[in-house]
Amino acid sequence: MSIKDRAKATAKNVEGKIQETMGNVTDNPKAQSEGKAKQVEAKVRHTTEDVKDEAKKIAE
Repeated sequence: MSIKDRAKATAKNVEGKIQETMGNVTDNPKAQSEGKAKQVEAKVRHTTEDVKDEAKKIAE
């Protein structure tokens, strides 16, 4: 996984955590769910890139 892709996924995760927390503080269910969705998106990105990395290792 490139450092750039990993940084983007990590940033998306942090953004999601902040948004979810703000939704909790303000009692805003929409912000909570959007924050959780961003965290899931970040996890999927990390997993996808991890699979790519493993495939490269196998191919070598």
